[in-house]
Amino acid sequence: MRESNVTKRKQSIKYFVGDLLTGNVAFFLFNIARFHLLQSDSTVGNLWEFVFSKKLLLEQLTIPLVMCGIFWLSGYYNQPLGKSRLQELLTTVFSTVVNTSIIYFGLMINDVTGHRSLDYEMLLLLFLILFICCYPVRIMLTQSALRNFRERHWRLKTLIVGNSEIAHRTALNMMTKSSRMSYEICGFVRIPGETDGKEETGEVFELNRIREICQTYKVDNIIVIPQNIDEKKILSLLYHLFPLDVSIRIAPDTFSFVTSSIRLKDIFGEPFVDITSPAISESSKNLKRSFDVLISLLLITAFSPLFLVIAIMVKSSSPGQVIFCQERIGWKQRPFIMYKFRTMVEGAEKNGPELSSKEDIRITKIGKFLRRYRLDELPQFWNVVKGDMSIVGPRPERRYYIEKIIKEAPYYALVCQVRPGITSWGMVKYGYASCVMQMVERTRYDLIYLSNMSLTLDLKILIYTIKTVISGKGV
Repeated sequence: MRESNVTKRKQSIKYFVGDLLTGNVAFFLFNIARFHLLQSDSTVGNLWEFVFSKKLLLEQLTIPLVMCGIFWLSGYYNQPLGKSRLQELLTTVFSTVVNTSIIYFGLMINDVTGHRSLDYEMLLLLFLILFICCYPVRIMLTQSALRNFRERHWRLKTLIVGNSEIAHRTALNMMTKSSRMSYEICGFVRIPGETDGKEETGEVFELNRIREICQTYKVDNIIVIPQNIDEKKILSLLYHLFPLDVSIRIAPDTFSFVTSSIRLKDIFGEPFVDITSPAISESSKNLKRSFDVLISLLLITAFSPLFLVIAIMVKSSSPGQVIFCQERIGWKQRPFIMYKFRTMVEGAEKNGPELSSKEDIRITKIGKFLRRYRLDELPQFWNVVKGDMSIVGPRPERRYYIEKIIKEAPYYALVCQVRPGITSWGMVKYGYASCVMQMVERTRYDLIYLSNMSLTLDLKILIYTIKTVISGKGV
């Protein structure tokens, strides 16, 4: 386990515990104020009976947890290190407004007095107490983390891919200039074909040792600083870096056609593109994941009778397993087992991987029907619940075909930034591919999706997918 992950995890836990404690304090204080506001309008007993009533005790146990759930959805815990204080303030204000609305309209609607001014006072008081209790603890933890970085008690272990003059100069700037973050340069990795720098500011390694170096030095960041910009070579390099499960950053002018909408992170005044983070906010990431799991569980429950009917149809149509399992490559090139209802005869690929087409004789009669309405993909909702896939995302492929796609379209490496999906823009606009070149053509839609990724775009793709399914144009 990498030390950096432990530091990030500890910091996230600190923020969570801080929010949980301050949420309890804030809600308890508000209940005291709530008693005095309501006392003038109705009989609510004495303060002790009101605050320690069964109803309020239950709320005291649940509301702080609900508040932390909203804080998680806001993306606040995703990036616990190197926080922007302005962004922290805005995120806290917004999530406090949401929590205030949930508490007021969800639990206190019966407390409405009928006097508009008093109701507004209660609403404003709730917001102020929540914010005043929560924000100071957050800013204190953030300031403490920034101080640890400034004093170099905490340092992000960084590996520089590149050994040219510019790579060493950039590394020197990172180590000497003041910043919110501190970096410990673990070494430099030679990029084949580039000229080594004259200055030696750290140990130099060969490219084939990069996985070993990341594990040995427990690397947090990889910064790719190429001397000569060759998009195909750099993209091919990135494809081999994604499985290392570290943050990968690169100069923005390296990719003229993919970095325009990818978020930049300022390192000592020099912007670097975070290749491992797609163009979507942290809150949108959490909302997307939450919706994925919720919708998948609802669909699995609702369609469970249909699952049984399809299973009987598949089993009776031809000998073999009902569920077809196949290894696919997903987020950060992690392999996973994808589930589908079997649509081909048993042993359809006994001679090796082979793409299918409409006229493929290996597809059973039931299989053709299932493919036409995309019913064969229903078991993949379990992959979504497990975290292997998303409902909307680039289509997952087998490594055998990925290696072929990479040779024709090196930019496919960027697809590894996100979880693959049951449906995608490529599947909606292009459909199934029967050869590698068609897979390459479809991949272009996935690249556009990554550059424009949003919850709104996901919704549009889902609407088009539903139309495709209903019309029976799934093949």
